[in-house]
Amino acid sequence: MPLVPPPWLVRSLKPAAAPVPWPAVLRAGVALALPLAVGTAAGQPALGALVSMGALSGVIGDTADAYRMRILNIAVPQVFGALGVLIGSQVYGQGWVAVLALTLVALVSGMISSVGAVASTSGLLLLLNAVIGAGLPLPGPWWKAPLLLALGGLLVLALALLGWPWRRSGPERAAVADTYRTAADLFAAAGGPGEVYSARRQDVTRSLDTAYDLVLARRARSHGRTDSLVRLLAQLNAVIPLVEAAAAAHLYGAPSRRPEIAAAVRQLADAVAEARRGPDAVPAPALPEPLGPADRAVEAALRHTADVVRTAEPDSYPADDRLGRPAPPRVRLRRAARTVLLSGASWRYGLRLALCIGIAQALVSLVAVPRSYWVALTVTFVLKPDFGSVFSRALLRAVGTVVGLLVAAGVLAQVPRGWWDVPVMVVLGALVPAVSARGYAFQTAAVTPVILLLSDTLNHQGVGLVWPRLLDSLLGCAIVVVAGYLLWPESWGTRVADRLAEAIEDTARYVECAFGPGAEAHQGERVRLRRRLYRDLAQVRSEFQRALTEPPPTGRRAAAWWPLVVAVERIVDATTAARVRVNHGAAPPRPEEAAEIAAQLRELGGGLRDATTLVEVRAALGGDEEGVLAPLRQEVGAARAVSSGG
Repeated sequence: MPLVPPPWLVRSLKPAAAPVPWPAVLRAGVALALPLAVGTAAGQPALGALVSMGALSGVIGDTADAYRMRILNIAVPQVFGALGVLIGSQVYGQGWVAVLALTLVALVSGMISSVGAVASTSGLLLLLNAVIGAGLPLPGPWWKAPLLLALGGLLVLALALLGWPWRRSGPERAAVADTYRTAADLFAAAGGPGEVYSARRQDVTRSLDTAYDLVLARRARSHGRTDSLVRLLAQLNAVIPLVEAAAAAHLYGAPSRRPEIAAAVRQLADAVAEARRGPDAVPAPALPEPLGPADRAVEAALRHTADVVRTAEPDSYPADDRLGRPAPPRVRLRRAARTVLLSGASWRYGLRLALCIGIAQALVSLVAVPRSYWVALTVTFVLKPDFGSVFSRALLRAVGTVVGLLVAAGVLAQVPRGWWDVPVMVVLGALVPAVSARGYAFQTAAVTPVILLLSDTLNHQGVGLVWPRLLDSLLGCAIVVVAGYLLWPESWGTRVADRLAEAIEDTARYVECAFGPGAEAHQGERVRLRRRLYRDLAQVRSEFQRALTEPPPTGRRAAAWWPLVVAVERIVDATTAARVRVNHGAAPPRPEEAAEIAAQLRELGGGLRDATTLVEVRAALGGDEEGVLAPLRQEVGAARAVSSGG
């Protein structure tokens, strides 16, 4: 009988569908090879290798599209990385002093990782470079290694900013145009299978999140009024009525499901991408005759959006964003400090990471392990609590390391050292961003040979370096599984139920805002609630996908929640569709009817917080069977039928 890997492991190893970021691939190849070429030409390949190590850190953080965000994503972590190598180099070869220092650095690294993406990368480089500084003999004086590593990161940043003078708003405009294209795909899926429509709506949510994050981040840093930014923000806001109307078209529309609607939205996307404006920017759409409130909503939203895209002067339409201007930097700094110091999750993350790093460093201080820094290095990469399942990452790290070591062994055995290192590093460096989005095992397989070849430039161990690195990686993975996973029972479960409960309670507030007293005056608040809800549901899906990669019984239990995840998404769509129909002529419901639905949702959300399993419960909601809320009641009843705290 052939051996078949378990489904949860197959899901973990399956490569994610992601486009190749060709500009980042080109930057990575140049940034990692150029310092080696300069160092080799100058007769100092070790110094060039240190600059390339810093460039590798910058390549890992080079994930943003907007130029201003690239500065944050690359430059800020480099400061923490320089601090880390400075701390590590000061305790090199000092035994238990190094153990204590790295344990404290790990605590800080884990705690700051809970703040956000930039802080997470900063915490990773702080600990990563501290481990390297404490494990490798770096050239003196004390300032040389931090400076060289920082130069590598600045090289990546300089390459990433080359196009800024010519494409200042290019990434933001491309993100807004992509949002229009995903909205067109949403209309193309309207009226079709629910799974397809749900997937397209998730694409719209992701593109809206990305576009708002980019545009609002630039807005927060802009001094005064920028016409191009105001125009982009107005065009992005105009997508919101389109997305709301799509929900009504999916459930009730007839003419609004025809291909002409999706084609008209794609024409708007092209106009936004090419920055066309004026009366001739977009041809007048030939729309089918509307037959009901849903169709009228689609027609009104599409004509409004076309007017916004055509308008040449940004002052002629409102440009208030639908999510609110970002808080001032001082306020965000206070929030980040409060999250780090007062959050229980922050302390738990930090303590888990500190425990594993302390054990790894103490172990290699007592046992003779050549170049033992690799054990703590493995722990650093695997036990980043904000990066997903610890158990599956340990397995993926082992798999990726084996593949990466095989590549490194072939290169070290067959390629002469010296100038041949430069073309090899061009290829290996380009692979890092090319495959990183595919999954953690692929990223590990790409990063491992790069680190090994750069380390060999410093230590000249050759192919004999490979076998000890494999043993070190397996030892680090074992430490993480035992001390970072098995000793923390909270990591065995999932937060699917908690996140679902939060989303359901927010849905109750959304229903009240859409149909309660004063609903007409709460349009802005309703839009913000709906956007927040879809973000909540995106987090639920992320938690669900993470849980599926856990071994049984965690993954099996998580799979049971999937029907309720789908049911809650349908409730939000039904609420949006009902509100849109009321806005375009349908009779509004009685406030008592909406209040009853909201109460049922709150009861469901409260019961889920303590639930570990799903129990079938039949719930009958009274109301007008011909009214606008009849489909919403059916969706709430379906959710109650598949789930209740038991």
